[in-house]
Amino acid sequence: MQVRNLTKMAMCVALCCVTAYIAFPLPFTPGYVTALTFAMSLSAYLLPPQQTFTVIFLYILMGAMGLPVFANGEGLSRLLGPVGGFYFAWLVAYPLLSLAKGKIPSLKRYALANILIAVPITYAGGLISMILILKIGIWEALTMAVFPFVFGDVLKAVAAAILGVKLQKILEER
Repeated sequence: MQVRNLTKMAMCVALCCVTAYIAFPLPFTPGYVTALTFAMSLSAYLLPPQQTFTVIFLYILMGAMGLPVFANGEGLSRLLGPVGGFYFAWLVAYPLLSLAKGKIPSLKRYALANILIAVPITYAGGLISMILILKIGIWEALTMAVFPFVFGDVLKAVAAAILGVKLQKILEER
């Protein structure tokens, strides 16, 4: 791999680690509102699918090994708990977002691909883990894993698309 690609990937992993701590809990769900999905979206916009997968995999691996990179500093218990499905869904959602972004930076395509692909896949993972771990019904899982996060996730998708298009154009010039 080129040094440039490795550097971009390392920066994306670091950004994921930092943005996980820009978080606050909601009292009615084990999930946190974080800036992490913003960082993962940005990674998907700046990297090809395989590199996006690698970045997210490394981030999750670091947390599973006990490094304090997950929201609230939790480790493996976060992956095995009710929100673990979100983490595993990211391994599918964001490489697919990277694939769907196309070759030419486009704010509309970036944002729509995120909202229509990455966000629903992420929610599906979270729903599955909450239903299985907490032994709750679909409606209760929706109120804990989806409804409180939709507005913020759409905003993060659009904000990441705006920044992603600008950064992609800058990187292409160099």
